[in-house]
Formats: sequence, structure tokens, C-alpha cells
Amino acid sequence: MEAIIISHMREYGIKPEVITSAPGILNLMGEHTDYNEGCVIQTTINRSVQVAVSVRKDNSLRFYLADSDEKKRTTVPNLKYKREDRWANYTKGVLFELVNMGYPVKGIDVTISGNIVPGIGLGASAALEVAFTTAVKQLFGFDLSDSQLIQAASYAESTFIGRNTEITDQFVSTIGRKDKAVFLDLRSLDFEYLPLDLDDLDIVIINSNVPGTEAVREDELLERKAQCADCVDYLSKKRPGRSLRDYTIDDITGGMGLLPEQIRRICSHVIGETQRSIDAKAAIKAGAFDVFGRMMNRSHESLRDNYEVSCPELDWLVKRSQEMDGVLGSRMTGGGFGGCTVSLIESQVLDNYIKRLQEYEHIFGFELEVFVCEPSDGVKILFPEM
Repeated sequence: MEAIIISHMREYGIKPEVITSAPGILNLMGEHTDYNEGCVIQTTINRSVQVAVSVRKDNSLRFYLADSDEKKRTTVPNLKYKREDRWANYTKGVLFELVNMGYPVKGIDVTISGNIVPGIGLGASAALEVAFTTAVKQLFGFDLSDSQLIQAASYAESTFIGRNTEITDQFVSTIGRKDKAVFLDLRSLDFEYLPLDLDDLDIVIINSNVPGTEAVREDELLERKAQCADCVDYLSKKRPGRSLRDYTIDDITGGMGLLPEQIRRICSHVIGETQRSIDAKAAIKAGAFDVFGRMMNRSHESLRDNYEVSCPELDWLVKRSQEMDGVLGSRMTGGGFGGCTVSLIESQVLDNYIKRLQEYEHIFGFELEVFVCEPSDGVKILFPEM
């Protein structure tokens, strides 16, 4: 916290009045089910975004990204999306949504710092949005419920910026708890905390560092989303339903000869992955992590073969992991086409596990980043102490 205080004072000549922190997220099960009203299991990670804010005497908005010494500025009446503002669009989007919700936003100085790599599926933008929304709420004393906070943070990305995202990351970054996973039903938004009593196990995240995947991912996922909607349109003519959540694998296979093969495979993944999330919830609650590990393996097979969002680098990391003693399960996580894998391994084999993956750089030319996930609490106010 001291570093962001120094950065804020150096940039604006004043101490921050509020400092917040929000964690990134990790998807353990339920990949690409969210926009089909499915279920997901996510947890927070021990990487975060910190936001420091102080009130101005005018309507100016100044944003400072301390990690790269970048600055952006606008005014409250001029909250518009600008492509060149990149990271600042997330904070502008939050303020835009708060204004639309009727909250009297004033000028502020903002400093941002964090250690979540953006664009690899670990919720960097959601953490920024949640931390910033919380900071503004505290700064101005807004009467903002958790659900309204999540809405403002989520709409900043999906509506103001126009990205193809759902509410899941912002939800879990807000309500996450230390040593817990969150099972979230995207139809009802009901959720349940699951105990991650791992004892002698580790959840290991590997960043493949495959470059230039974000734009590809966005285009491909828009196509997948449209194909899911086309499938629902077809199935709803036979039996009423509003999303793939309302249908079964038998409904999909019953469309043989009518549904294109690719759409059948894509929708089979979504339906199967939602059921895996439900089954995985039971396994985690029972402490049956060997069972959960096997579900992770099946999830990756479906993401690779049915949903077709993996890539050679991710497949190599997962296959190599699954072949090692002490690895209970491994899968890609996030949107795909690069990004990260997540593996559940016995703690005693961690050093050997990392060593066995060192061939990756020689084969693909990208350097791995490996770290153990430690589920942390959701968004918090660091200053003033509550």
C-alpha cells in the first residue's frame, strides 16, 4: 500500500483519501457456460489491482497507471469511450454507469497499480473495475449495494466498452473469500461458497505467454455465442427454452442431420460443462479432489475437441501435466487461444513439476510464468481502515 500512496502523492501532490484492492479470478470449472445461463466455479487469486483516489475541486478526472507511468484525463460531462484511452476506459465506464444510476459523481484523481497480467483470463479488468467502483463508493459515501456495485463494474466493460463479457468475474472479485471457491448459477445469480481445503495439494496457474491472442479470442467467441443462439432457436421450435441451460445432450444429438456438426459439438460442450460444474461442486464439497481432477481433464478435452478454443501451446502444457505423477488434473482456463492453464497437483511434486515443463520455451519460444493460486478475500478497503 505504501507504494501506491507514494505514487499518488508524487503525481497529484496530495495523499489519497481512499485505497482499495480487488483480486483477480481463476475459473476452475464452467468454461464458456456463462453466456448460456450455465454454472461456473471460480476462485480469487493472490494477485490484485490497487486503486487510490482523492477528490478534486473541479469536474476533471485524472487517471494515472503507476506501473507504466501512463496518464489519461477527461471530465465528468465528457465520459466517452475512446479507443486510445485503453485501460482508462474501464474506470471511465464505471463512472459513466454510476452517473446513469443517478449518483452525483465529481472530479477525482486516480492512481492504479497491480500485478495481474491483463488479457490472459485472470480477471485483470474485472479487478480494476471492482476496486475502482468500491473506491468511488467509499470516497463519496454512495449508498451502493453489492449487486449495484457488481452491475456498475460489469456494465463498464460489457456496455460502455462493448466487450463480449458476462458478470462472473466482477461478481467473484467482489464476494470472494479466502480459501473458498464460488459456485455461481448464471441463471438465478444464486451462489454458494465451496471449501478449498487443499491440505497437501496446490492449484498451479501457468501463463503460456502466447502473444496476440486477445483480438482473435474476441472474434472467435462472438462466433461461438452466435452459434449457441442459433442452436437454441432451432431447439425451441421443438420444446420451449431460452438458453442451452434448458436442453440436454439428447436434445442436441436428436438434431442429427439438421444441426450442423460444428454447432452440435459446440453446444454439447456447453451443456456438458454446466453438468460438470454441478458435479464438481459435489466433489469439492466432499473433498474428493481426485474426482475433481478427472473432471478437469474431461473439461479440457471438450474445450479442445468440441468448443475448439484451445491451441497447441495450451494442449502441450495440459498433456505434459497430465502425464506427470502427482498431477490430479489439468485444463486450459479462460477464453482460450492462449492464456493460462490450471492444474491441481500434490504439493510435494511442485518443484519437479515446474522443472518438467522447462522444455516448453525451447519448443514454442515463449517463456512460462508459473505461480501457485492462493484464494484470497474479495474486494477490500485498505485505507481508511474500516
